[in-house]
Amino acid sequence: MQSTPDPVTVLVVDDEKGIRDGSARIIDRMGCHALTAKNGEEGLDIIGRTDVSIVLLDLKMPGIDGMEVLKRIQTLNPDILVIIITGFATIETAIEAMKRGAYDFIPKPFEPDQLRIVVNRALEKITLKKEAANLEAERRRTLADLGTEKSRVHTIIDSLPNGIVVTNADGQVVLMNPAFGRLLSLSEDTATGDHISAYIPDEGLCQLIVEISGGRHVDFDDIPSYEFAVGGDRFFMARGRPVLGERKECLGAVVTLVDITNMKVLDRLKSEFVAKVSHELRSPLSTIHEQLALVLNDLMGQLSESEEHLLARAKEKTQGLISTIGDLLDLSRIESGTTCQEPKPVMLEELLSNIVDFLGTRAKNKSQTLTLVKPDTALPTIKADPLALESIFGNLITNAINYTQEGGEITVRVDLSGLNLRVQVIDNGFGIDERYLDKIFDRFFRVKNDKTRFITGTGLGLPIVKGLVEALKGRISVESEPDKGTTFTVLIPVD
Repeated sequence: MQSTPDPVTVLVVDDEKGIRDGSARIIDRMGCHALTAKNGEEGLDIIGRTDVSIVLLDLKMPGIDGMEVLKRIQTLNPDILVIIITGFATIETAIEAMKRGAYDFIPKPFEPDQLRIVVNRALEKITLKKEAANLEAERRRTLADLGTEKSRVHTIIDSLPNGIVVTNADGQVVLMNPAFGRLLSLSEDTATGDHISAYIPDEGLCQLIVEISGGRHVDFDDIPSYEFAVGGDRFFMARGRPVLGERKECLGAVVTLVDITNMKVLDRLKSEFVAKVSHELRSPLSTIHEQLALVLNDLMGQLSESEEHLLARAKEKTQGLISTIGDLLDLSRIESGTTCQEPKPVMLEELLSNIVDFLGTRAKNKSQTLTLVKPDTALPTIKADPLALESIFGNLITNAINYTQEGGEITVRVDLSGLNLRVQVIDNGFGIDERYLDKIFDRFFRVKNDKTRFITGTGLGLPIVKGLVEALKGRISVESEPDKGTTFTVLIPVD
């Protein structure tokens, strides 16, 4: 059964007995509890002893005047709503009192209805304020409640096979399921409440979780997955997402933990197999390619047109296989983390200039213009593997040349974007249909249509580029429109 709320206490402070008693009778009939005081000292004494919500305060009184009483009321309890009672000759003073924090004013002489209206407005504000406080209290039900609430959601989380951990805005663990403890070999009596670093041994992951908990990653697409190893033989992948409140404020983070040890073992075996097979195939294919080239050169003019075409096609195909093997070996090195050599200081503008100069001849053979656009101010030097950078931008520019019609335009633009060096390779070539944009970084995927089906390639160039960019802690994106061109954007961190 719901209890009836206590009536609101209204204090009338006025030196005129008729005003005090008449106002008190009206206020009592409104369902409020009315108190009276004949001067400021007596009113302040009542406020100090009683829970008063509204004060009707006369400005002109003997002793302490209304302005001083208003000031002291705000010091004692700023939540009290003060309604100034004033004569017509002191309206300006009443307005000044409202500027200093009074809620409203009522001029003398006033009718009972006028008093009811102004008091009702104050009562409505008190009601709204209480409702807002209740809503705020409800919203402030912290994620810590999840740790003790025996609910269906809690049961579901406990039964999940993947590890789940929830933190509050300060990065403290408020909930974790049994799978999380088993994956990280935590004791069964491990309690929540400590900082995330007390549960997860990887410093980088802890830092990422703290950032998510603090609201630094409100865009879900901006949050990377995180892989880490425990003990050198167990591998885990973590994904974190912010927990948002009704007003989109960040309340904390929820992190899922998956054991990917078997996947890592499988990837290693696959890479070792690819590397071994590739090494075994490269040597005989290179020999066959050289012998075909020798036959073509030695028997030039002695072969029929069909025989010469057959040998040329065989030579072309063996070269394609050799290129595929080279790309597969590059991918194996990327997956094993050994592709990037020791970082060195690199001036990206100079490296791009060399690549553009080198590939300029190929562009000219197709009557294309290949242009490098640099900013007016010098760009900062970055520390990276120059061979990886050459492979990235060499691949992208070569693709632009191959997939742009004769007479087309290719622009390489480099500038500074925040804390990243941004390189864009822009062409007005064949373009890529939107449905293929999320597939072009897949291995062996190639867009084939009437304009591109004669272009040779392995479909491994862009996967290699993406792997190298990510190895450099960078990002790559693409925008394209058929028959209008393509723009690849690479962001490389300065630090």
